[in-house]
Parts: sequence; C-alpha cells; structure tokens
Amino acid sequence: MAACAEDGCENEAAVRLYVPWAEDRDVCPAHARALVQRDGVVAEPLPGAEERWR
Repeated sequence: MAACAEDGCENEAAVRLYVPWAEDRDVCPAHARALVQRDGVVAEPLPGAEERWR
C-alpha cells in the first residue's frame, strides 16, 4: 500500500479523499478523520483497507 499523502506522515493510506478545491489524495485514517470535517470533502475507503481502520 502507498504512504499517506500528507507531508511528514509515514502511515499507510486507507482512505481516498475527494477534495473539491484540490487534487484527490489517499491518506491514513487519522488524517481522513480530520480532513473530512471540511465542507465538500468526501471520504471513500480504499479497497482492502478495512484492517487499517482498527
């Protein structure tokens, strides 16, 4: 699996974020929880990522 797209984060990506004002990106669950709070951001689990949500 790929690493989280956020700068300085080495965790595995488990979520794809669709961001209306920027490029879509794959991030770890911790970053997804924070970033999805913004208006218009949609999160979708990556295939096979269920184990990383625990």
